[in-house]
Order: sequence, then structure tokens, then C-alpha cells
Amino acid sequence: MVTEHATLETSDDAVLGGRLRLRQPLRGHRVGHDAILLAAATAAKAGDCAFDLGAGVGAAGLALASRVEGLSVTLADVDPALSALAADNARRNALDGRVRALALDVTEPAAFAAHGVAAGRADCVLMNPPFNDATRQNVSPDARRRLAHAAAPDTLQQWLAAAAWLLRPGGVLTLIWRADGLAALLAALGASFGSIVVLPVYPRSDASAIRVLVRASKGGSAPLALRPGLVLNDERGQPTAAAEAVLRGGSTLSFY
Repeated sequence: MVTEHATLETSDDAVLGGRLRLRQPLRGHRVGHDAILLAAATAAKAGDCAFDLGAGVGAAGLALASRVEGLSVTLADVDPALSALAADNARRNALDGRVRALALDVTEPAAFAAHGVAAGRADCVLMNPPFNDATRQNVSPDARRRLAHAAAPDTLQQWLAAAAWLLRPGGVLTLIWRADGLAALLAALGASFGSIVVLPVYPRSDASAIRVLVRASKGGSAPLALRPGLVLNDERGQPTAAAEAVLRGGSTLSFY
């Protein structure tokens, strides 16, 4: 079904095998595997406070909230129209009692404080930062898609600084990133995070990884660990049982 939401033409889509219904723009960035993988990789428990940075229409944060009863989630995005859709999606999935959406720039900690968010408030932060370098790679002509996918070279450091500001000592950051950018990501994490665990995501068993899911603790000191990866498709191009369990069945991804 296609409808108008404020000034955006939107579609109403089922994700997680129908566990979530999400209204999202027809044009620009659309919810894909990355958001669901990110939610599946994020560890949280009842009573925790989670922040989804760059939440868009709320897919990852809402998927996490639907899985973990008693978890409170804040969805933060710089685009007010997407933030409004995220709030609407929380209501439509009966999660608005413990999920809120804020329109703010995640690179400005003062913006969080203006909404009453204190430093060290979060137990976990999840994020899917824009990972294409706008100065080196082709970017989409669509403004919303460009904002979601491409950014200046220092954007990653800014997002990581925001996560470190939000997290309590020992709090855990989970993010998804381009596999070919892993070295730069690990270097950037070293300023505030340790106990880093990496889980690669492969399109096929015979192909190089396309994404990495990374979990890191604020102030952690354990050595880097590389986990067995997730393969999305088999040799016939069909989804693997492991991928189906996560993307449609709502299973979690183990980092241990």
C-alpha cells in the first residue's frame, strides 16, 4: 500500500517475516538487510537503555525492541521527516510505550542534552553510519539516500564520539560497516573502545565479505576477536538457512 505521510510518499512494508510493519519513503534510502543484521547483532536485556543512531524510519531499533521485552529505545535521526515516520512506526507496532524518536544531529552531543539525555545514559548503542566517502566515491543524486550512505571522512569519528558520550563505562557499541573499511574502523574505535569482536557477512561462501558487524565495549581491554561469519546465499543464489533465521525468523547473531 502506498500513502502520503506529511510530504513523503511512503509504502507500508513487512520486515522480519511480518513481525514488524514499517512505513518508509518510496524514494531514497530503503530498509534492507543491514538494519536487520544490526538489530540481530545487538545484545540487550530487559531494563536496558538503547540508542539507535541514524535510525531512519526505525527499523533496527524497533526490531531490537520487538525482540527484547522491557528494553527502552531512543531512535535518533537528523531528518525530521524520517524521525516522524520512526515515531509513527513505533506506534503502529505497539512499541511506543518504550520507544521514542528524536530528530537531532548525532554528531552534536549538545543536541542530546537538549532533549534531556545525560552522558553515560546508555547501556548499548547501535548504529549504521554512512560509510561511503563523499569525496572519493560516487554518491546518489537523491538527498535522503546520499545522507544515509555518504559522508565526509571525519563522520565516523564523530559518530563514535557520540556513542562514547552516550554509553556508560562498559556499555557496548554495535555497528555495521563496509568490510573493506575494517582497518580504518578498528583504528577509529581504539580511541574509546576495546574488547572488539568482528563478525563478517559474506554474500556467498566463495566471496569476500561485504559487511562487518562489530561489537566493542567502552573502555574494554580484551584482545580483538574475529568470529565465524554469516553467509547470506548458497551456491544457487538462495538464502542460507542461517540468513533466513536472522532476516525472517528474528534469530540473534552470536558473538561468542
